[in-house]
Amino acid sequence: MATYKDEQRGTWYVSFHYYDWTGKNCRKVKRGFKTKREATEWERHFRMKEAADLDMTFEEFVQAYTRDMKPKLKHNTWLTKEHILRTKLLPYFKDKKMRDIRPKDIIQWQNEQISYRDEKGKPYAPTYLKTLQSELSALFNHAVRFYELKSNPVVKAVPLGKGKAEEMLFWTKEEYLKFIEAVKDKPYSYHAFQILYWCGLRVGELLALTPQDIDFDNKVIQVTKSYQRLEGKDVITDPKTPKSKRNVSMPDFLCEELKDYIGRLYGILPTDRIFYLTKSFLHYEMTRGAEKAGVKRIRIHDLRHSHVSLLISMGFSAVSIGNRVGHESVDITYRYAHMFPTEQTQMAKLLNEEFKEGAEE
Repeated sequence: MATYKDEQRGTWYVSFHYYDWTGKNCRKVKRGFKTKREATEWERHFRMKEAADLDMTFEEFVQAYTRDMKPKLKHNTWLTKEHILRTKLLPYFKDKKMRDIRPKDIIQWQNEQISYRDEKGKPYAPTYLKTLQSELSALFNHAVRFYELKSNPVVKAVPLGKGKAEEMLFWTKEEYLKFIEAVKDKPYSYHAFQILYWCGLRVGELLALTPQDIDFDNKVIQVTKSYQRLEGKDVITDPKTPKSKRNVSMPDFLCEELKDYIGRLYGILPTDRIFYLTKSFLHYEMTRGAEKAGVKRIRIHDLRHSHVSLLISMGFSAVSIGNRVGHESVDITYRYAHMFPTEQTQMAKLLNEEFKEGAEE
């Protein structure tokens, strides 16, 4: 950064050469900053704006967006974003100039996504459509915030998709017990599903577990990381959110089961993963077990919903449940409100009693 002190005025200024997005060498001088930090920050933002004149195409802006955002995001988060940029946004917008993209262009793109059908004739899920539009809007918000685009055209277009799925599936305890009996013939499947159901872990958290994460003396699973398969490689990352790092208490029976299971894993080291399974294998086992047990097929992640449902039926609060599964309590209340059927009744009953006491005074 080319930042200098103006000794006569007691202020700071910047003086530097830069290349604009066409490759032309230019010089810029800006004076009057009270601190060196203000001058440095102004230069940084100026370089970002000038390096990306919005006469550039959408494809050229995606390159600038990649330079700005990729270093700041988790690797797996960037891969998801990059896939959407490459497969869903660039094919439609790549040759359009950023400053020329209007809400009508966004609406036409939306219509293409809505009309999409795969080889089985299935459209995109409403939640996926919502994700696509969110990524497109995030890109334009970046252009507004840092590159002086006048407005975000996505904001003026109609919403696309829905923020949450239409249906949240889960198993009752009785359904789960039928299922787990059906997969008992494969110990690795059995113990993986037992942790998912009775502790409410995410699949990535389960697959990252090592023996040193299990505190058998205190009957606690320490969730500190997550496993993913990215670009053909095993990758261990931080959990989904900061709140996801947590200690999950195990029921006694599960603690004994896991102690016995890990004790039978020959040569396993404290830092070795306990479950060398793939998500596709667990999907297969879910299907096999559900068919054998005669219960409805749910997704692996729905075991987490099933755990929350069980805790709600046992009378635990949203705060307690949120702490256990690594969610904010407000998220538990919002996502699982329909599973708290007795709370509204209880509220009405107590309000009625308050009214009676007030009337008697």
